[in-house]
Amino acid sequence: MIDRRITFLGAGNMANAIIRGLIRAGLPKEKITATVRREEKKAELEAAYGIRVGLDNVEAAKEAEVVVLCVKPQALDKVLTQIASAIDHSKLIVSVAAGVPIAAIERRLGAGARIVRTMPNTPCLVGLGATALSSGEHATPEDLQIATAMFDSVGMTTVVDEYQLDAVTGLSGSGPAYIFLIIEALSDAGVKVGLSRHQSLKLAAQTVLGSAKLQIETNQHPGQLKDQVTSPGGTAIAGLHTLEAGGLRTTLIDAVEAATNRARELGEAFLLKS
Repeated sequence: MIDRRITFLGAGNMANAIIRGLIRAGLPKEKITATVRREEKKAELEAAYGIRVGLDNVEAAKEAEVVVLCVKPQALDKVLTQIASAIDHSKLIVSVAAGVPIAAIERRLGAGARIVRTMPNTPCLVGLGATALSSGEHATPEDLQIATAMFDSVGMTTVVDEYQLDAVTGLSGSGPAYIFLIIEALSDAGVKVGLSRHQSLKLAAQTVLGSAKLQIETNQHPGQLKDQVTSPGGTAIAGLHTLEAGGLRTTLIDAVEAATNRARELGEAFLLKS
């Protein structure tokens, strides 16, 4: 279990997900702090989780052992400038700001900052997230263990080199959007062939969930599992033929590549502002 004083700068969906996960994992509520910009949001979070919530990023950062940067990338510059004086080498900085390189954060917080950069995705909200983590030069093995434990509380984790995080962004970071589009398309198809919208959406979503769980739990290659569904001259092979003819496989590969390239562009742009 993590036994650190953790402060979340910014309390959007991802911060909420991690806070819930940490509480479920047994971290005492008094060790969790979050900051927000509005008084009404402060009261809402205090009531929901029983944690300390403040409006002052600097004071919250001073008291923390772990500072989690949960603000949007476009707001990160301002927040880092605010808290720089409160950050010393005793603190671990965990960033969930998509596309912002470790080097850019170090330039704002000073040489020697202990940073772990992460790329989680939105299924963290239901405890089924996929998060990749990468350590900065000055982060210790224990720092990486702490950050990993945080995200293990909301799903699965994997450690990668920082240059691979753009690819992670293109695949699992942006991936839920691709899957939601697939679920919507399957649901539309069900309506077209005679199912009600409610029935069709329910069946489509459960099919995606069940198929993913089957692959994870059996650890079989997706091709093997596909073949188990596909009988000679049957319905599944007829559908698969149509998907291949429509270029679904190529389109998904191109989508991940396009998102990866865009993540890389955003990171380079942020570095140029440093």
